[in-house]
Amino acid sequence: MKTSTTGRQSITAFLAVVMAFLINMMGTTLPTAIYRYYQIQYGFTATVITVIYACYALGVLGALLLVGNWSDQLGRRRMLLAGLCASAASAVTFLLSDGQAGLMLGRLLSGISAGIFTGTATVAVIELAPPAWRKHATLAATASNMLGLGCGPLLSGVLVEILPRPMQIPYVVHLLLVAVAIFGVWNIPETAKLPERVKVRPQRISLPPEVRGVFVPAAVAGFAGFVVVGFFAAVAPQLIRVVLDYRSGVVIGGIVFLLFVCSALGQIAQAHIATRWRQPAGCIGLLAGLLGVALCVPERSLVALLIGTALAGIGQGISLRAGLGELTEKSPPHRRAEVTSSFFVVLYVAISLPVIGLGMAVQVAGIQKATLIFAGLTMALVVVALLLLLRSGAREVHEAATSAGKG
Repeated sequence: MKTSTTGRQSITAFLAVVMAFLINMMGTTLPTAIYRYYQIQYGFTATVITVIYACYALGVLGALLLVGNWSDQLGRRRMLLAGLCASAASAVTFLLSDGQAGLMLGRLLSGISAGIFTGTATVAVIELAPPAWRKHATLAATASNMLGLGCGPLLSGVLVEILPRPMQIPYVVHLLLVAVAIFGVWNIPETAKLPERVKVRPQRISLPPEVRGVFVPAAVAGFAGFVVVGFFAAVAPQLIRVVLDYRSGVVIGGIVFLLFVCSALGQIAQAHIATRWRQPAGCIGLLAGLLGVALCVPERSLVALLIGTALAGIGQGISLRAGLGELTEKSPPHRRAEVTSSFFVVLYVAISLPVIGLGMAVQVAGIQKATLIFAGLTMALVVVALLLLLRSGAREVHEAATSAGKG
């Protein structure tokens, strides 16, 4: 089995994995613009919709914990193909579903596909990057992830507006795209050095002592950012329809798409911010964005929501990339996978449990009050993260000055 690739073949393999990453993640947010049709068809409450959505996070967490390190043993290519097969199984399940149980299973399978891809595709993109593109490989991986998440609602929003059978056609289109992705991944070379004896075991989740000080503030900021992601993927469509009175699937999908595009832009922008201020800058962006989301309710303003979406996306992107970068830098090389997995476990808890609570709040208090409660509590969480980051930064500056004085 080949373990490296060069020249044009390298570019083709790199682009094939980037494309597969984007297509796979697109499938995970495809139902966003379709949830209202499920509500109409089956009479689901807001709580049921958010529970269905949260099954995705359960699948991601399960995959991260159980198979997160299997690509080191079985190979990147095999695990990518397994992730794409899980994505295809999810689409088929949605196509055949006739109620809540089928939709929950479809979301669970979608989460499993995302959990496999989150680590494996990120590593594969970096390993397959041609030498001239290597310094941008990490950005290509994280941007593929975020843009894929954003393209799902946009694609389904367009399809449900222009074509019949809104609960089936988007999944048929996604199945065709997954087939293209499988064809591309099937032909890539293997980049992992596979052991002679395969030992597959659950991913160990733990934190080395030297990373604990930076993990907590990074995890709190990342948690808040992914709570925002969960809100836009599961609840924002109802806010746009009920409060702002925009019912077009294209508009709803476009607004969710804006969040993820701005997240990718934030990941690019963080490289131009001084290292010490990257995560605090992300928190400030999240605070400003959440304020815009809150203001759109009493003002019934689409402009306020768009500005809030853009700022929240940029802040989330900065926080995510900066947090991962700092954790990677501080982690011992042989334990980076454990630290990264621990970080992603926190992030995917953020898009499940809080969103279920938000769905219950919508059912009890209505979408307007629930949105204001969500914005207020999340802003408080971001302020806590910001204070932790500033205190951690001040401590590092003090320690550096003390060390320089002793030297």
